[in-house]
Amino acid sequence: MDHCSDIILVQRLKEGDATAYDDLFMKYHKLLCLNAYWFLRNDAEANDLVQTFFLDIWDKKLYLHFEGDIRGYLHQAVKNRCLTYLKRQKAEREQQVAFTQLQDVTCTGQAENSPDYYKQALTAINEMAIQKRSAIQMVYMEGKRYQEAADEMGISINSFKTHLKRGLKVLRHAVIHKGY
Repeated sequence: MDHCSDIILVQRLKEGDATAYDDLFMKYHKLLCLNAYWFLRNDAEANDLVQTFFLDIWDKKLYLHFEGDIRGYLHQAVKNRCLTYLKRQKAEREQQVAFTQLQDVTCTGQAENSPDYYKQALTAINEMAIQKRSAIQMVYMEGKRYQEAADEMGISINSFKTHLKRGLKVLRHAVIHKGY
């Protein structure tokens, strides 16, 4: 019986029935939040992830791809988003640790005794344009989110991402190629 109601729900969605979207949300939201919590172990993050997923279902018309067992699809999609989120969080933590170590070396004045790549990275950071340097410091040293840092700098998030990307490129070039 439940499977049949899901088939009808998907059909209504594909016909553009907005109330079907509400019904889908009411039927699966709590269950998907529990699913996300199992991976993330954080209520707020789990809820945000599921909310974003439901927005994508409507905005990106993901419902057009629904076939058969949508419950399985919804669970798998949330699982995949959780795993991607965790992977991204891990990478950000590792980057933040690396930049914190770099900052510690800078603050304690041990740069002279540090490996060459620390000196090169410090030189690159000190010589880069203020917006690139600010973007790197806000994200990797202060742990700010992109939107928060962009707001603080008074620029759009896309401009912020461009400054961050270019700053990281300068850093990579300085460390990998041993100088500019």
